[in-house]
Amino acid sequence: MKKIVIHSAGGYEKLKLEEHPDLKCQVNQVKVKVQYSGINYADICIRWGIYESAKQYVGWPITPGFEFSGIVEEVGAEVSKFKVGDAVFGVTLFDAYANQVVVEEGFLFKKPEALSFAQAACFPAVFLTAYHGLFQNFVFRKKSKVLIHSAAGGVGSALVQLAKWHDCEVTGVIGSSHKKDHLLSLGCDHIIDKSQEDLWQRAKQISSQGYDVILDANGVKTLKESFNHLRPTGKLVVYGFHTMLPKSGSGSGRLNFLSLVWNYLKTPRFNPIDLTSANKSIMAFNLSFLFEHREILDEAMVTLLALVEQGVIKGHPISEFDAEHVAQAHELIESGNSVGKIAIKWN
Repeated sequence: MKKIVIHSAGGYEKLKLEEHPDLKCQVNQVKVKVQYSGINYADICIRWGIYESAKQYVGWPITPGFEFSGIVEEVGAEVSKFKVGDAVFGVTLFDAYANQVVVEEGFLFKKPEALSFAQAACFPAVFLTAYHGLFQNFVFRKKSKVLIHSAAGGVGSALVQLAKWHDCEVTGVIGSSHKKDHLLSLGCDHIIDKSQEDLWQRAKQISSQGYDVILDANGVKTLKESFNHLRPTGKLVVYGFHTMLPKSGSGSGRLNFLSLVWNYLKTPRFNPIDLTSANKSIMAFNLSFLFEHREILDEAMVTLLALVEQGVIKGHPISEFDAEHVAQAHELIESGNSVGKIAIKWN
């Protein structure tokens, strides 16, 4: 088998495409011949050596990747839901950057006809993140005014679709004008293009009383103002800190640790007494730590697949890279210029 292995923290040169022995399938497992592996920003953090669950659960060396699609190649004796030849997609706690994956059948799902293999490989991480952020953290009320940062990205696009499904008024924030058409295709009510207008001035024009929910994976650059633009009883949902993680600027894909420390020191702190007085809430989560809570993931995926079948939500546009060009895929997601999702294609 082939897989991408990272032996130590660093830049793009750390992504090694290697040959390894084929995987073996246990009695309760399914072996999948992978066609596509989804790429997420968390994979960048794994390569930099700063992703907490990667350090806790695996260490070095590590094969990144949380999601994949492909064809069932082998099933264990105790497996009842799948058979050889089934088109499937699934999730795994790392190891998805490979042309073979072995998982327990509970982490595998039959691919809907409405999703291509590339879209299916890029579906679980972002839609599970979006669903958990909106529906499993707090009571998400219909008709809410919602502001979504990085709205044209993987999680952002999923959030827009799920918020519209919940009959909410959605404001999407983008950093480049070429992403606008994608948001319009998802039914976004308002679009704030930071490259053309002041983010917070425009946000206030759209909703002068503030927002019921703001979803923010940016970190230091927007967290404080996101909180400030909540209305009373508003919720700030945090699921990442992208702007805290500046690259060195050399084109090597390395992290600038000096800037990281500086951004950490600048990150706003929220006092529970102040939160009570403001009547606002902050919630944060990391989906990779929820793999042990199968009931949470199962509940989300059952609902999401039903919405796909009903045509309520759809797969993302995908930028594809062959496995030997995985460094270019990492560079694209770091650039912030991508729309939708990025996937590795296995020949």
